[in-house]
Amino acid sequence: MLGEALRLIRVFHDRKQVALAEELDVSQSHLSDIERGMKTPSQELVAKYAQVFDLPVSSIWFFDEQLSSGTNIKAIDRARGVIADKVLDFLRIVERRRETS
Repeated sequence: MLGEALRLIRVFHDRKQVALAEELDVSQSHLSDIERGMKTPSQELVAKYAQVFDLPVSSIWFFDEQLSSGTNIKAIDRARGVIADKVLDFLRIVERRRETS
């Protein structure tokens, strides 16, 4: 979910993956792996991402499903997951509308 959120934030801001990777000082393939959920971004990279897009770091970490992992998931963690899914759905709608414009 975190990788998808990072991808949708990038797309929402109309940024190309190659240019963003250069700005974040990572390879394009590394950024691609993160956006596809194959790799987890470091705290440092999330901080850079937040700075580039002028977002609070906590807003980005909100989408990290690993924060809720554990044997005893509380109701608030489940609610956070549902809300995060809804925000991602909204960003996907915006992405589709931009593609058809």
